[in-house]
Amino acid sequence: MTISPKMRDRFTIFSMLLPTFLVIIGFYIYPTIYNLELSFTDITLLKLRQGGDWIGFSNYWEFLSSSTFFEIAFNTVFWLTAVSVFFRILLGLTFALLLNSKFLADMKLSTVARLILLVPWATPPVVAVIAWRWLFDPTHGSINEFLLWTGFISDPISFISNLKTVWPAVNTIIVWNTTPLIAVSLLAALQTVPEELNEAADIDGANRWQQFRYITLPYLMPTISVLTLMSIIWTFNNFVYVWLATGAGPGTFTNVLATEVYMKAFIDLRIGYSAAIGVTMAVVMALFGALYFRFFGLNDMAEKVG
Repeated sequence: MTISPKMRDRFTIFSMLLPTFLVIIGFYIYPTIYNLELSFTDITLLKLRQGGDWIGFSNYWEFLSSSTFFEIAFNTVFWLTAVSVFFRILLGLTFALLLNSKFLADMKLSTVARLILLVPWATPPVVAVIAWRWLFDPTHGSINEFLLWTGFISDPISFISNLKTVWPAVNTIIVWNTTPLIAVSLLAALQTVPEELNEAADIDGANRWQQFRYITLPYLMPTISVLTLMSIIWTFNNFVYVWLATGAGPGTFTNVLATEVYMKAFIDLRIGYSAAIGVTMAVVMALFGALYFRFFGLNDMAEKVG
């Protein structure tokens, strides 16, 4: 039987893509299906070998109807995700504009400023949390010492254990450690804005704000949209900062979905229940991503800029 050149080309392409497909199946699809299967059982760490009994949607219903669900969801959506992403995008854009300014270039400080900005980003999250916990320490922390010295406070503040300050403290750590990535990405986008447009607008009498509003910002919107989506997904699923900074405390005041997954799996030993929370998180992010692209389509933005 003679194989046609077209069939031979298809076979060659398939054989070249097969390793990639196997990697995707092994590292993504299979764990996803297995985790989904676990979420419908009552399996625990104590009976992993025996396996769990099939209980349907009981884990999902128990989680969604629990007394702590709305508190955990609010902490995750508002405090952990919305607040930190908002300040990261805002500060990242501010730093990008500053680094791209003629002032720093004229002062020969652009390179130094960029290196300084990269220091927080190069710091591992574990190190960042430990350093900031020391800064927030009520006894020996530099922040309390400074506030006492300036007279802003009369008594030290326990930022990590005080209900009024714990979330601002956690968000400070996240923003400090992750904003440089946003700033560097926006700086790269800023440097693609045609200078001729700003020069033409300047000749037509447009001020700095108008040039930013009608020229620079539209060029940055596709990048801002992608960075916002990536930041939301990454932060929504993040476990490290909250757990290392507060351990979901005081009590469970800063408990979020990711820490709830960990505690249910490795403290309460309920693997099936923990898997159900994880699947819920994945579904929420998948729906959010689909709606995000639907209502803030990146392709449409790119076409408008182009």
